[in-house]
Amino acid sequence: MIENSNSFGNLNKKPRSKKIKNKIDLSAMVSVSFLLIVFFMVTIELAKPRIMSLGLPERCNDGPTGISCSGDSRRVITLLLDDNDKIISYIGKLTYPEKLPKILNYGNKGIRNELINLNKHIVEASGSKEKGAIVIIKPSKKSTYGNLVAVLDEMNITNISTYAIINDFSAEERNLLAYN
Repeated sequence: MIENSNSFGNLNKKPRSKKIKNKIDLSAMVSVSFLLIVFFMVTIELAKPRIMSLGLPERCNDGPTGISCSGDSRRVITLLLDDNDKIISYIGKLTYPEKLPKILNYGNKGIRNELINLNKHIVEASGSKEKGAIVIIKPSKKSTYGNLVAVLDEMNITNISTYAIINDFSAEERNLLAYN
């Protein structure tokens, strides 16, 4: 008899394969999820509207604009916004102004300096901080939205809390804008 030296006899027995345990690395997924959370938190914070509160005077029937409730027109400063970054300001009523209308520019040397000085003078004359300047802002059709925002920023910087935005122009104001 011939001895069987080959290993074909083990064919009936199936060799067992090693089972590898699956490991999933979640560190990348955690990093991405935290980045997404931070991204959405930042975008939500930036999407919130930023507003500035408007301190408006009481509505009265005194005068065509209904602004001067106390009858003291020396407290009222009117700003006419025109094209080419030009501001025309006058105090009181245009028919009988306290001073001649001035042409001002934007910035520290222009409207800001004028508003600070006028508000200081009005507060000293009235003797009360609550009775400061009342500013009427009248943007013309030629003025830009940026000019209106710049004037509103100046109201905030100069701490003038009583102001209104009106788009009604009198005939004298139209003539003043056309002349300058």
